[in-house]
Amino acid sequence: MLRDRFGRSIDYLRLSVTDRCDLRCSYCIPKGFKNFEEPANWLGFAEIQRVVAAFARLGTRRFRLTGGEPLLRRNLPELIGMLASQPGVDDLSLSTNGTQLAAQAGALKAAGLQRLNVSLDSLRRDCVASISGSDSLEQVLQGLSIARAAGFKSIKINMVPLAGVNDHDIDAMLAYCKTHGFILRLIEAMPMGHTGQQADGLDLSQLLHSLSERHGLTPSALSLGGGPARYWQSQDGSCTLGLITPMSQHFCASCNRVRLSVDGTLYMCLGQEEKLELRPLLRAGCSDAELETAIRTAIELKPERHEFNQQPQQIMRFMSMTGG
Repeated sequence: MLRDRFGRSIDYLRLSVTDRCDLRCSYCIPKGFKNFEEPANWLGFAEIQRVVAAFARLGTRRFRLTGGEPLLRRNLPELIGMLASQPGVDDLSLSTNGTQLAAQAGALKAAGLQRLNVSLDSLRRDCVASISGSDSLEQVLQGLSIARAAGFKSIKINMVPLAGVNDHDIDAMLAYCKTHGFILRLIEAMPMGHTGQQADGLDLSQLLHSLSERHGLTPSALSLGGGPARYWQSQDGSCTLGLITPMSQHFCASCNRVRLSVDGTLYMCLGQEEKLELRPLLRAGCSDAELETAIRTAIELKPERHEFNQQPQQIMRFMSMTGG
């Protein structure tokens, strides 16, 4: 098992397959941004498989494909099939904005993808268009319907509440998720890049009491994936709410994950700069042992915690550049 210098087990790798996205969410990529990584620098499928295999040999069991928008990467079901058959890959999931999900959900499930996280910040068409820069609500809802029929192990809806924008939509989102068997997760906006630093995110800890009272939710011991969400559930189990609170109640002491960007850079923390580039090693023909040594070296660089509250202007790269 990989352990960092603070004794934390690293059993979760989030890997980006593209930094490009078809949306421009107000808390993520700015409108007009075009400074994306050149495709020649993207890790190929065989290179990604090598990295995943090395992490798996070192004890990592959970893997999530991210972006940007991962469903924009051509032939993604082929990569999922390669990773799903890899020994040691026990949990394989994907985060998406859902715009391409209707066309690909069946192929993703057939290839071996187990779980989905879908970003959706409102059920109001105008609000979704305002936040995402695209009139995409119907596409996402259709994708969710088809994904549900495909039989994924779980589907979570990720919502970023913004003050005065969509914070009053949370109850409707909970009702929608309850009706369709989805899990709603509220995520505090993080100050990554100019857009993230301008987002008026909410302190979710302050919302929890009123939400719990209105929906009859109590703390749950559910473990739904390898991430940092804490869960609350209704007595009959029909309604589940997750909270991810990197700002108001950080979870750095139990952080179990690192991120691989599309260009092969391992980032140790969203809120710090520690990193190690694997692409030069891979393209120089490194051995499996050399790759594993590089990964262990990178894990030793992992900082104790982020400094989003103390230094909110520190990280200028966008979330899509790191890998969500």
